[in-house]
Amino acid sequence: MVSDYYSLSTGFPLLSALIFTLPLGAACLWLLPDEKQARQLALTVGLLDLILVLAVLMQFDSGQAGFQLVESAVWIPTLNVHYLLGVDGLSVLFLPLTGLLFIGVMLTSWNSTRTMPRLYYTLLLLLQGFTLGIFCALDTVLFFFFWELSLLPLYFLISLWGLGPNRRYAAMKYTLFMLAGGVPLLFGIILLAFNHAQAVAITVPAGLSFDYHTLLTTPLAAETQTLVFLLLLLGFAVKTPLFPFHTWLPLVALEGPTPIVALLTGLKLGAYGLLRFVLPLAPEAAREFHWLLAGLGVIGILYGAVLALAQSNLRKMLAFASMSHVGLVALGIASFSLQGVQGAIFQLLNFTLVAGGIFLLTGFLQQRTGSNELISLGGAARSMPLLAAFFLLFGLAAMGVPGTSGFPAEFLILVSAITTHTGAGLAALFALVLSAAYFLSFYGKAFLGPVTNPVINDAMDLRPRELILVTLLALLILIAGIYPQGVLDLTRVAAETVIARIPEPG
Repeated sequence: MVSDYYSLSTGFPLLSALIFTLPLGAACLWLLPDEKQARQLALTVGLLDLILVLAVLMQFDSGQAGFQLVESAVWIPTLNVHYLLGVDGLSVLFLPLTGLLFIGVMLTSWNSTRTMPRLYYTLLLLLQGFTLGIFCALDTVLFFFFWELSLLPLYFLISLWGLGPNRRYAAMKYTLFMLAGGVPLLFGIILLAFNHAQAVAITVPAGLSFDYHTLLTTPLAAETQTLVFLLLLLGFAVKTPLFPFHTWLPLVALEGPTPIVALLTGLKLGAYGLLRFVLPLAPEAAREFHWLLAGLGVIGILYGAVLALAQSNLRKMLAFASMSHVGLVALGIASFSLQGVQGAIFQLLNFTLVAGGIFLLTGFLQQRTGSNELISLGGAARSMPLLAAFFLLFGLAAMGVPGTSGFPAEFLILVSAITTHTGAGLAALFALVLSAAYFLSFYGKAFLGPVTNPVINDAMDLRPRELILVTLLALLILIAGIYPQGVLDLTRVAAETVIARIPEPG
């Protein structure tokens, strides 16, 4: 049975095609006689998936509440688990940006992945399919299924193609952290299902429900809601990452392959989980523990910014900067206002464009110089002016400079934070000054300083395919910065739905 809150798809199952085209394409890679052709076929599959995403956007009605293009089928009947997919204003924009970022990762890896390219691109396509499944899943078991499956390709991508000597340790640490975070997440999902069975007075397992909207409408006792809130918050905080669960990020950023780090920093699935599950499913507990979410956000903002100032490696600096910016997202969510939630969604979309894009550029730089250490990057703008120019633009967007997509997102969050958590909002303002300090200082030394590495003099600037990619990302950043209303219109109804569930203070 599907709730009226869902608008069932009556035509072609676009979302299923969007997700399963990718593993099907991954299987086709193994039919190629020459594994060097894998990258061409993988890119073709990625582009085909992007076309399907555009079809989803064309059919999406931004003014309609609830979920659209919904597909439903019984999956595990004895437990009332369904294959249930759908999109709303919170998730729909993540689909094209995810597809675009994965295409960017494929292009970044074009010349650098010479060992086992067929396996590499197979894992990439599988990871993309699982990621899209996370954004589309409306059954909590199906969501957890995609959530856990995404760990497998990431483990092998980091351990086999990482750049550092400790890449296998980094892959293991990341995987163990995510598995540990999955435990409270699964407990929270099971607790919600058992609560539903108790609420409708039907025996387990017949009364279990994992349907997202059914769980939204099932009353939760205060004690149960607090437990669900803490379990889900803990599970998603590890992935986000929020302080103090962040220690895997700088290690993976330093040891892992730069294109894969672009995915981990560009796609903040943990923060998406906070908006999709934590606030709507445990609204009263969220209001009660607003100080916890805001406090974790502020600590992350300041801690990440201060540590970013102390780094001499570009990838580690960007990793701590990402941690600082995701703390700002948590602060926006904790405001429980329309401006704060829309700013948080906007900022998460920015991560895909800005953080993902700047790590892709870092990958290009790594390929040309063999290093991301500051001591080896002096004067890079002399031989790579286009790369340096785009890096500066993406960095300015990360700082929230007006005219870029970072400005409306950060402005919305800061206004809402200062209104609801004044001290935290002022701390976030101070962190913005620190972000300008660490980025401009590093950029000046790495790109504008004297040449210290002879490799820099002969380094090639952006290739045509690289230039097309970063130009497209830059245009999206500028368009969203100049005309943010397009994004805000698409996300408004979903943000209002989330806020409507949060009780008024006092």
